Amino acid sequence: MKATIRKMGNSQGVLIPKPILAQLGLEDEVEMEVENDALVIRRPRNKPRHGWAEASKAIAEAGDDTLVLGDFPNAGDEDLKW
Repeated sequence: MKATIRKMGNSQGVLIPKPILAQLGLEDEVEMEVENDALVIRRPRNKPRHGWAEASKAIAEAGDDTLVLGDFPNAGDEDLKW
């Protein structure tokens, strides 16, 4: 399939037909990069720390969030005022 590069504001772009977007499962955001002289557009990968909040909540709810090394003070901690 050929497509025309069009002016879009101060940039240029290519319109991707809706059926192609649907087929690939692309919605609001994509990742783009150049690989071997080709423009590659793909679904975004999971963001760093994706799912961490839910996982830590599940750990806390299971009561498995105790300190591994236990609580150990530093020298001079007793002089600190909180």
